Amino acid sequence: MTARLARREAALAIVALLAGVVAVTVSTRSNARSLPAAVGSYAARAGSSSTSVFPQRTDCGAVVGAPTEGVAHPALPCGIWIYITFRQRTALTQVIAHTPALAAAPFVLTGPLAKRLGLVGVQTIHWSYAQAG
Repeated sequence: MTARLARREAALAIVALLAGVVAVTVSTRSNARSLPAAVGSYAARAGSSSTSVFPQRTDCGAVVGAPTEGVAHPALPCGIWIYITFRQRTALTQVIAHTPALAAAPFVLTGPLAKRLGLVGVQTIHWSYAQAG
């Protein structure tokens, strides 16, 4: 009877382990976010600025710190998600502030975002809206 009980416990342990693996796999898949589709494609000039140039709390209500990635634009609505592409690198980011309209560069990227994209100085970028889900 003891050997039979040991086999039964081993079988139950294997079933429990498999159930755990299945549960982790299912929860990982359900938590995976797919990125929104890009809508439109536009070219514009963009410059970068250190986050210290942005106020600690922007006119859009964003709290800006040293690692903050975001973009300022004079006309795009606060909080809108956009894709910015520069030299084959694309980032999904959010409008976190408004800036005065500048012909040289209507987009101002925070330093961390510019660094991630490899943007230095004022350059031409491509941008598109992220489709709302």
